[in-house]
Amino acid sequence: MNWKNEQKQSGMRQYLKVSIFFPILVLVLYSILFLVMPDKAWPALKNSVSILQSLLIPLCLVFGLIFLINLFLNPAKVAKYLGRTSGLKGAVLSAIAGVISVGPIYAWYPLLKDIKEKGAADSSIAIFLNNRAVKPFLLPIMIAYFGLLFVIVLTVLMIVASFAIGYVLSIFMGIDKPKCAD
Repeated sequence: MNWKNEQKQSGMRQYLKVSIFFPILVLVLYSILFLVMPDKAWPALKNSVSILQSLLIPLCLVFGLIFLINLFLNPAKVAKYLGRTSGLKGAVLSAIAGVISVGPIYAWYPLLKDIKEKGAADSSIAIFLNNRAVKPFLLPIMIAYFGLLFVIVLTVLMIVASFAIGYVLSIFMGIDKPKCAD
């Protein structure tokens, strides 16, 4: 038991060393930029702060979701609903989650990584990511510009394609065929 704790602490120290490297590198680069080109450094710093502010709310929401998932979902539940053996039910759940998800895609990456580590299949992640392109609140605007038939056909094809892409990805990743494809 003591050996496992030492391993865990060693891994945590390694993680902290790596995770602190990027912010220190950014500070060093900005310091050099302020010394060399102070007139260009201020706009660059303002842009960086603006981007950080726009990322703060989505990232806080995603980390809140990760917290709730860690609180209520264990790896067995995730594997049951989104794992390789979840079948068509897991694929449909991933598609629905992708359609109703909001916010910037990069904010979802940490959550998807966490879910994958808990046992979600690569195909479920791919299906989720592909279905993010289907946005119900934009459908009326699309219909106004492109017509009802076009939007229906496009939306159905995008959803069907997401299942095909999930299936093909699972093959390329070296995983047996998902149950939903049988």
